[in-house]
Amino acid sequence: MTTSIIKAVCPHDCPDTCAMLVTVENGVATGVRGDPDHPTTAGALCTKVARYTERTYHAERLLTPLKRIGKKGEGKFIPISWTQAIEEITSKLKGIAETNPLAILPYSYAGTMGLVQGESMAQRFFNKLGASSLDQTICATAGLAGYKYTVGAAVGTDTEQVQNAKLIIIWGGNPIASGLHLWMRIQEAKRQGAKLIAIDPYRSLTAEKCHQHIALNPGTDSALALGLMHLLIKENNLDHDYIARYTLGFDALKQRVAEWTPTRVADICGITEAEVIGLAKDYADCAQSGEASFIRINYGMQRVAGGGMAVRNIACLPALVGAWRYPAGGIQLSISGSFPKDLEALQRPDLYPSDAPRRIINMSTIGDDLLRPSSAEFGPKIDALIVYNSNPVAIAPESDKVAHGFARDDLYTVVLEHFQTDTADYADIVLPATTQLEHVDIHNAYGHLYMMANNQAIAPLGEAKPNTEIFRLLARGMGFDDACFQESDDEIAAKAFKASDARAIHFDWSSLKKAGWSKLKVPDAPFAQGNFFTPSGKCEFYSQSMLDAGLDPLPTYIPPRESRATNPQLAKRFPLAMISPPARNFLNSTFVNVKSLRDTEGQPHLDIHPDDANERGIVAGDVVRIFNQRGSFQAIARVTDKAKRGLVVALSVWWKKYGLDKKNANEVTGQALTDMGRGPTFYDLLVQVEKV
Repeated sequence: MTTSIIKAVCPHDCPDTCAMLVTVENGVATGVRGDPDHPTTAGALCTKVARYTERTYHAERLLTPLKRIGKKGEGKFIPISWTQAIEEITSKLKGIAETNPLAILPYSYAGTMGLVQGESMAQRFFNKLGASSLDQTICATAGLAGYKYTVGAAVGTDTEQVQNAKLIIIWGGNPIASGLHLWMRIQEAKRQGAKLIAIDPYRSLTAEKCHQHIALNPGTDSALALGLMHLLIKENNLDHDYIARYTLGFDALKQRVAEWTPTRVADICGITEAEVIGLAKDYADCAQSGEASFIRINYGMQRVAGGGMAVRNIACLPALVGAWRYPAGGIQLSISGSFPKDLEALQRPDLYPSDAPRRIINMSTIGDDLLRPSSAEFGPKIDALIVYNSNPVAIAPESDKVAHGFARDDLYTVVLEHFQTDTADYADIVLPATTQLEHVDIHNAYGHLYMMANNQAIAPLGEAKPNTEIFRLLARGMGFDDACFQESDDEIAAKAFKASDARAIHFDWSSLKKAGWSKLKVPDAPFAQGNFFTPSGKCEFYSQSMLDAGLDPLPTYIPPRESRATNPQLAKRFPLAMISPPARNFLNSTFVNVKSLRDTEGQPHLDIHPDDANERGIVAGDVVRIFNQRGSFQAIARVTDKAKRGLVVALSVWWKKYGLDKKNANEVTGQALTDMGRGPTFYDLLVQVEKV
């Protein structure tokens, strides 16, 4: 027996980007474990990725190209050869491109976060084709926009420093489920005496383990941040030296927040004045004692009408008290901006025809966009859709419209996949893709500062091919003969980071493959001496860039579009707010078909407060229908005070085919976009619930 240990990387959409060790026996991967030598992974994998071999060798893996023989959505296919598949696809694309290549749209996101298998060869292909571009907004664009207006880039506190903080505020996140290795650091800080505060409408697994849980109304986070700023300034709990040296617009901010009293904030947020005052005191006391305070913002809180502004407001807090002075202080949304990626080398935007028109389509409005006819404003209707690294029929908002769009007889759809997902059921051609164990890749991260190498551990199963090879074949079929379409995955990976950049001056792909990971050279405390990435080089309480973009240049409050306070007429019909945060055993819509994980998660559930349940005659275990003006889905009721009164919680994202009524929570989410970043508003909605 031949046994080897291969250095690999978890490819999924998680800040941890874990270093994995894959055990291979006679060409078969028999197990994966966390690399104990990688400082962030520290030998631990989440329950999902620890079962990665179950996913790779799953009995339902797609291992040959498939051609649809039934109606769209039925999921009936027959196997075909790669030659036949490529010939059919390229013939169809050539015909559409001759009329207008903008009628062709790629749809992809974070099914793999790898810089090679994610977007490199695929983007080269679509640039050369002159196709429409996808605005990849569905996760974090609102919050990142607000954050960047304030500090200039997706840069923040290094996870490896967090255990040294004395106050940790987890704002809109649940790292036990979606950031295990940050949680490990937070637990170490707790053991050393740190206070943990969770701010979340829902008492999540993480909130239960914190010293305090502040259960505010969905979409009101920006009001709470304004209230904290009001109290910090009123009580003079400020780092005046840091403000004078490294911030812009303090006097204007002081005027703006003067009206945000604890009484007003408590009323909007649905919490007590004492909670507002106590939170401000904890934050101020930590700074005044010379200790580090750390805020972890997560992505759920920015999926509302004012989500970008909410993140911006929170991002102002560390500069007011000088928390950035400490390596363990400050804030973390994403630190992916620390990596000097060379996207031009990876994606080759220069391949796009110089004289051709362009069109960008927002992935969060794909339901409407697939149903639009050709028009002068919109351009040509979408005639062909190439889906990879995503499952839009399950994950995109207003799902009924998405499914109707995919069901169009005149839409030609190709899906690259591991399994027959909800989206694959609507494809004309399905192409089998490799998993992370079967190909080469290189990764950055958004929760740590290591460049990561994924070595191929096993040969591709069946006829599965890496995304890069699939797009090489498509490029050849289209007659694209540019040299970049011949580059190997290793050659692409070698261009991923700018080795001339001081942060990655030591980058060398062949060395990284052997080592597995290498840390960027960046300061321990990124903004201790200012050096923000904004136009002024300072933390911008006042942002001229926001004013130029038609936005309020100062922190403000943008209320939810759908809430009892802002839309009372709608609330008469649909009186309950709803959020759909990640289920612990899934990752977005990945892993839902792994039976051991699905069995652990159980069936789709809806958490509802006892008072709300009693009003509706609902008891635990009842099948309930959740509905609004957009649609409905069913779930099993869990009567619990984890959901505050007036709020229901549907942990997600289930594949629709595993739903009680073949639907999921995105039946009721809407396509309205955020205040900035054009992101989705998944958590800005009202519903009614009734017993089935």
